Amino acid sequence: MDLRHLRYFVAVAEERHFGRAAERLHMAQPPLSQQIRQLEAELGVELLRRTTRRVDLTEAGRAYLERARAILADVDEAAHHARLVATGSVGHLAIGCVGSATYSLLPALSRRLTEELPGVDFSFRGEMLAPDQVEALRTGAIDVALLRPPAAGLSLTAHTLRRDRLVVAVPSDHPLARRKRLRAADLAGADLIVHSADRRSVMYDVVLGLLREAGVEPHIRHEVGETSTLVTLVAGGLGVAVVPEPVTSLTLDGVIYLPLAGADARVELAVAHRADRAEPHLARTVGIIRAMFRDTRPRRKAAPATAETSPATSGD
Repeated sequence: MDLRHLRYFVAVAEERHFGRAAERLHMAQPPLSQQIRQLEAELGVELLRRTTRRVDLTEAGRAYLERARAILADVDEAAHHARLVATGSVGHLAIGCVGSATYSLLPALSRRLTEELPGVDFSFRGEMLAPDQVEALRTGAIDVALLRPPAAGLSLTAHTLRRDRLVVAVPSDHPLARRKRLRAADLAGADLIVHSADRRSVMYDVVLGLLREAGVEPHIRHEVGETSTLVTLVAGGLGVAVVPEPVTSLTLDGVIYLPLAGADARVELAVAHRADRAEPHLARTVGIIRAMFRDTRPRRKAAPATAETSPATSGD
């Protein structure tokens, strides 16, 4: 017995007529009758009572019809679900975000993903330092990370999304707040609030490297694990902090953000996942995230098109 026998039986039971059932199944009537008899012989019970005008179900036939419909429905549902899985339309994904991406990107990202992949169950973890994200990728606590490279300790597939400028968060009553922009050298002697060195923060290394390259010996007053806490301490007048530009979307009274001059005053944001992960819904999610950044890159003003020139686009 196979699924074909069940479909044949259901068709006859619903039509109560071999001729109409054969038309519905796009087959000749004699083979259909033969298949139903083979089914009854295999089961050892009579499922149908045949008369010259119609076909009736026996008690065993009515019971068998109910279960046959359920089996066929389950088979169809399984096939449908398999197609959804194969196209990346269903599943579960946990996404981790660094602090700046939590404020500037996560609201739009969550809306875009749920709109384009409504069958995927997404969860989000914000305010994660890159090393914490790498460990969470390793253990499976998250599936996708929005992090600041480099990310060591695990084989990852990563795509750079943008290079964010660095700015300085300054208390509004700080002497540096009167400046229009700052250089790294201007932070000499200033109390600094930085991301945690103990947790191997990428931003910690970036900021200290930037300052030391400018000949500034850092005067670190506070180390924190969350970007929101960092900016809150700046608002409290406890020091200044160098942060990626998207952090400026986190507005607090008592804090102003000043541009940090210098061609190298940038830090990358990347989307990453474990290199051994290749599920379709993960690939589609990463593709959507990458497309979001391509869609939002600012366009350069194009020169008039000539035989030698054509419009070009670029971004961070």
